[in-house]
Amino acid sequence: MENIKSVFLSIKSKPQKEKQKMTIRQMVGMAMLAAISIVFVSVIHFPLFPAAAFLEYDPADIPILIGTFAYGPIAGFILTVVVSLIQGITVSAGSGIIGIIMHIVATGSCTLISGTIYQKMKTKKGAAISLSIGVIIMTFAMVFMNLILTPLFMGAPVETVIAMLVPIFIPFNLLKYSINCLITFLLYKSISHILKGVSKK
Repeated sequence: MENIKSVFLSIKSKPQKEKQKMTIRQMVGMAMLAAISIVFVSVIHFPLFPAAAFLEYDPADIPILIGTFAYGPIAGFILTVVVSLIQGITVSAGSGIIGIIMHIVATGSCTLISGTIYQKMKTKKGAAISLSIGVIIMTFAMVFMNLILTPLFMGAPVETVIAMLVPIFIPFNLLKYSINCLITFLLYKSISHILKGVSKK
């Protein structure tokens, strides 16, 4: 009887142990992705529009988006906040709190939307659709954030920022996040098995 009971308890505890193991693996994976993101923005960053040199392209969101697809939208948003805070007090300290907020809103909106859609459509087509919609939602969100915070950052009137929306801000956001989402789309499947700790099929 005791032997049967111990076997039953062992079987019952396996899912809990596996769940704990997956949680630790996820935390390690997210920490690794956050570190890669910070390295990316440290070594690769350059302006896309000379008229607004403070708007720089960097690939820091690629590891965040990969983490979003691997672990879900909430994990992706947590990654966004952590990376934004670290980046905002180190390599991008010049942009201050405004830069941190802008990054959280931009990347956070993209990860939440893309991650949520991808969870329901885990196919290549679903990934393409989710990332495309994420870019569009992010661009709309940043229009409002530019109108609210960019005048403070630039020390310029709102009218100046409005005049820069179509020729600079909107194209910048579309271009930057389209590049990062495209690279994410091309890379994710080939490395997802490493993050999840499963055999590649």
